[in-house]
Amino acid sequence: MRTPVVIVTAALTVATLLAASFLIATGTRGEDTSFASSAGQLEVQTAASGLVHPWALAFLPDGRMLVTERPGRMRIVTREGQLSPPLKGVPEVWASGQGGLLDVVLDKSYAQNKTIYFCYAERTGGGGRTAVARAKLNDADGRLDDVKIIFRQEGPLSSGNHYGCRIVQANDGNLFVTLGEHFSHRDEAQNLANHLGKLIRIAPDGSVPADNPFVGRADAKPEIWSYGHRNEQGLAINPASGDLWEIEHGPRGGDEVNIIGKGKNYGWPVIGYGIDYSGAKIHESTAKDGMEQPIKYWVPSIAPSGMAFYTAKLFPKWTGSLFTGALAGKMLVRLSLNGNTVTGEEHLLRNLNERIRDVRQGPDGALWLLTDNSAGRILRMSPAVK
Repeated sequence: MRTPVVIVTAALTVATLLAASFLIATGTRGEDTSFASSAGQLEVQTAASGLVHPWALAFLPDGRMLVTERPGRMRIVTREGQLSPPLKGVPEVWASGQGGLLDVVLDKSYAQNKTIYFCYAERTGGGGRTAVARAKLNDADGRLDDVKIIFRQEGPLSSGNHYGCRIVQANDGNLFVTLGEHFSHRDEAQNLANHLGKLIRIAPDGSVPADNPFVGRADAKPEIWSYGHRNEQGLAINPASGDLWEIEHGPRGGDEVNIIGKGKNYGWPVIGYGIDYSGAKIHESTAKDGMEQPIKYWVPSIAPSGMAFYTAKLFPKWTGSLFTGALAGKMLVRLSLNGNTVTGEEHLLRNLNERIRDVRQGPDGALWLLTDNSAGRILRMSPAVK
């Protein structure tokens, strides 16, 4: 049974050699490098700099990182924080507004097949849409090989906003991908005949799994897994339950954390907890039969972004927590959980004053963050050495 909505208020070992080799000089902005938290003092170090609006981070098996930059570049970052030249073979992206090269993930069998998946804004006609591609990473030659576009979003085009574009691969190998509703076409999130405002499920080759909820319906796209979404910016599988969790932006208020169910309707724009940017009313109400409630929402908005469940032991007090970056909020947010209930909220790194685009748990147990600006960095957050 779905947990009712809760509003929560802010509650106020040495890393491995592999991690240590990542760390280079802290950035030159004069920011603090030590921060208070419920787990004690935190140390935030710059692992790499010189990135332009970095969007997604994926760890390679040897500890190097694959990073996307929104203008259309994908790079490998070494343990010493050095950036490779942009990888060749990346398709042309439409880097306009919120669009560009966005998420990237490794296939679960990457060590054997070198396959990666990524999504990006693709220009077509008079606007943009979200596309998903797969490729083989040829890091020796600094390029992507066998690039194949496996999915293209169908429906009214974007003028540059709300592409969604987070990818998660489930244990069965199938891919979940978030697709925004392009901002100016919000009512399409309720229209099953297109992909706007949807979360889709596709096989690694782009084909449709036979057990998708709308397979066989003439009035629905077979890739759809759930619908009624706005701009989905976070996606992760909860390792404690195996459930798919999603985070999406509301307008002025109403950012949501949702647990995604097969074939479910998450209400946008019919229900919600925010208002339009003009101050006008958007929603019929905050609840309606047949539409799902979030397990957490924010009013006012914080613009949550990438998300990760923490399972490591470097921060033992935080094991089982959910972390999300905040763009407008310029912080890292930790949500404490009891099953499917949010029991507490902690705001971290506020005095860093950075838009946090992505957050990942590293192989060293530290939390790794991307800062979203034209002088973007990769940050490593760990307990301060006493």
